[in-house]
Amino acid sequence: MSVVILSGGLSDKADYHGLASFTASLLTKGTLKRTGKDISQQIAAMGGSLEAQSGLSDLTSVVSARGFVENLDQTIDILADVLRNPAFPGEEVENFKERMLVRLQTRRSSPDVLAQEQLSRAIYGSHPASLVELPADSIRKLSPKDLSDFHSTYYRPNNAILAIAGDITLNEVLPKIEKTFGGWQRADVPPMTIQEAPPQTGARIFLIDRPGSVQTVLRLGNLGIERTSPDFPPLLLANRILGGGAAARLFLNLREDKGYTYGAYSSFDTPKFRGTWVSRSAVRTEVTAGAMHEFMYELKRLRNEKVSAGELDDAKRAVIGNLALSLEGSETLLNNVITQKLYNFPSDYWDTYPYKIAAVTADDIQRVAQKYIDLDQLQIIAVGDASKLLGVLAKYGKVEVSDVDGRPVPPLDMKKN
Repeated sequence: MSVVILSGGLSDKADYHGLASFTASLLTKGTLKRTGKDISQQIAAMGGSLEAQSGLSDLTSVVSARGFVENLDQTIDILADVLRNPAFPGEEVENFKERMLVRLQTRRSSPDVLAQEQLSRAIYGSHPASLVELPADSIRKLSPKDLSDFHSTYYRPNNAILAIAGDITLNEVLPKIEKTFGGWQRADVPPMTIQEAPPQTGARIFLIDRPGSVQTVLRLGNLGIERTSPDFPPLLLANRILGGGAAARLFLNLREDKGYTYGAYSSFDTPKFRGTWVSRSAVRTEVTAGAMHEFMYELKRLRNEKVSAGELDDAKRAVIGNLALSLEGSETLLNNVITQKLYNFPSDYWDTYPYKIAAVTADDIQRVAQKYIDLDQLQIIAVGDASKLLGVLAKYGKVEVSDVDGRPVPPLDMKKN
C-alpha cells in the first residue's frame, strides 16, 4: 500500500527547504497513541515494513506499507495512524537533527556527493532541484511545530492517492479503508507551483580540488526532459545504449577495453520539470585524460552516427523484457498506477508502452542525442587533485576551480600542492 501525498519538496517554503522531507522522515517516530518503538515493533512482528519519504525537489511525499494479506487490518490501522495522527515528539525531532547533521558532514566528504552537488547547481541555479543535501541551517532550526504545520496543511485526503496491490479485491478492502480513513478531514491545500528549469547559459567546467586524491570523479551532464515528453521512449533507449548497464558503450569502452575504471554509466531523470541526462565514472587520477577523451568520443559518436540495428534491437529487448519481468511484482504494478495518475497518462499507457519502445528507430536515437547532448551547454564536473587535473581539463575550455567547501582556488595555490 502507498499513500501518495501530492505535496513534496516542491511545496517547501522558499526560505525553508527540507520541510516535506523532515515531515515524512518523522511520521513514523510516534503518534498520539503509539511511540516510534511501538510502531516499529508492531510492524516487524507482522513481518511487514513501513516507510515514508520525500525529496528536496519531489512532487510528492509517499508513505508505504508492505505486509501479509492476513494482517491487512492491523497494517491499515498503523498506516492510517501514522498518516493522520503524527505527534512529532520533541525528543525524536532533536535526535533526528543530530543524526542528519552528522550524516551531512559525512556525506560532504564523499567526492560523488560533491560532484552531484556541483552538477545540480550548474544546471539548475536557484531552482529547488539544485539542492542535493538537506541544508544545515534548515536542519538546525527544525521544530515540531514546523512539522505539524506542514502536516496539517498538506496531509489531507483531497490531496492524496491511496494505491493497493495484492491478493485482495476492492470489495474486501473498501470497508477497511472507509473504517480507518473515513473521518480524515478535507481542507483547502495551497496549489503547488512547478518551477521550470532555467535556460542554460553555456558550457562550463568545474574542478573541485581534493589534494592527494588518487581518483577523479567525473560527471558530464545536460538538461534533459520531463516525464511527459514524447521523447521519453527514444531517450530511454539512447541512454540504455550509451551507459545503461554493463553491455552499454561507456562500460565496454572505459572498463572492458581501456581498464580505466570499475564502471562507467549514464542515467536520466524525468520529473514534471526538465530533468538531467548525466554520464559518470570514477577513474584513477593518472588516466583522467584518457577517460575524458573516451567520454567525449562516446557522446559525440551517439550524436554523429546512427546506432547499429543490433544495438537498437538489444536495447529494445532489454527494456521490454525488464518491464515484463517487473510486472510480476505487486510493487511495480503499484508504482505504474501511481505514475499514470500523477502524470495524467491515459488508462492504456502501460499497455501501449512496449509498442512505443518497439517503434523507436535509429533516426529517433540520433535525433534525441543531438538534441539533449548539447555540447555547447555541456556541464563537466571533476573532483580530484587539481594540481594534476587542471591541465587535462583546460583542453576542453576554461576551468573554474574550488575547494570542497566551494571557495575559489587560485592557480598559484594549486601549484603549491
